[in-house]
Amino acid sequence: MEDGFRHRGQRKRLIDDLRRGGEFSNRVLDVMANIPRHSFLDSSFSEWAYRDEPFPIDCEQTISQPTTVAWQSTALQLLPRQKVLEIGTGSGYQAAVLSLLGGRVFTVERHKPLYKKAKLTLKKLRLDRGIRFFLRDGNRGVPEMAPFDRILVTAGAEQVPQPLREQLTIGGVMVIPVGPEGDTQQLLRITRTAADTYTEEELGLCRFVPFREGLA
Repeated sequence: MEDGFRHRGQRKRLIDDLRRGGEFSNRVLDVMANIPRHSFLDSSFSEWAYRDEPFPIDCEQTISQPTTVAWQSTALQLLPRQKVLEIGTGSGYQAAVLSLLGGRVFTVERHKPLYKKAKLTLKKLRLDRGIRFFLRDGNRGVPEMAPFDRILVTAGAEQVPQPLREQLTIGGVMVIPVGPEGDTQQLLRITRTAADTYTEEELGLCRFVPFREGLA
């Protein structure tokens, strides 16, 4: 979908609004300002793509609202060339953000239609460079590519999967929403401080689709 003058103007207003709050990394917002969010949505939602709202995508999943993307991406503190594992490719929008932040992105999706569509969308937008896609159960991560400097989970887990903890490098950071299904979750930032020790910070309440086991 073309990134025309109208969409660019709407995107600029959205990013300006996010920037005024002063809560998010300017580096993250600069990246989001260059990604056409409307291209990751069904055409029926194109008119509203730059509202600060989540929207439905295929397989009963959602694309997170821009505030949430900026919040998680800022909390992750991703540095260029770091290996980052994303659990929940969804539309592919968050993977694009991580890639343009300089991350070497490994993204996992359990829904085959989303996996295929995200790959196609990112390829069409020429945003797939440095991104590797995996169709598998996100609870297991990608052990053959571990360890990761950063892990970002975009679904609400009832508890933190142990394999994801173990796939963090020492000093690595994971950002994950945790809480009972059907309720709000707490966004956690988990840092692996040694082989068997981790610290956890509570960043605030959020609401994500449930983190499921297995392939859909």
